Amino acid sequence: MRKQSWTKRDPIKNYFPLPNEIYDLGLSRGAISVYSFLLRREDRRTYQCLLSYREIGDDVGMCVTTVRKYVSELEERSLIRTEHTSVITRDGRKRNGRLLYQILPIQMSINQYYERQFQEADLALERQKVTKRLAALERKEGANNADANA
Repeated sequence: MRKQSWTKRDPIKNYFPLPNEIYDLGLSRGAISVYSFLLRREDRRTYQCLLSYREIGDDVGMCVTTVRKYVSELEERSLIRTEHTSVITRDGRKRNGRLLYQILPIQMSINQYYERQFQEADLALERQKVTKRLAALERKEGANNADANA
């Protein structure tokens, strides 16, 4: 059997890391696509990239409004932060520029996700307690009504 020689991958040039935890946060497929594209385009020293919705949409195959929706989903989950930029045209007018995306540490989003889950569990527990109290109160009122009718 012949020995296979595979080319070694340079971790900086040939691919980018996507955190495994991204799949545990309950993100939509489109949001994961946009996030992975932003990670691909980020400057690894500053964790920033400067892109427009149109540039992202052209590269991931989505329309501008869909990209905007997924970017806001990523912002809500504390995975990214956006900042508006402006440019000065040759004739001196100020125009809106592209968005500056700041890729935030994944741990912030994970902590926020777990905190949200704890809050939902607390609400469910509180609802369950209220339901039990109402059922007990209805039984008690039903028993009092039966005693009054007898």
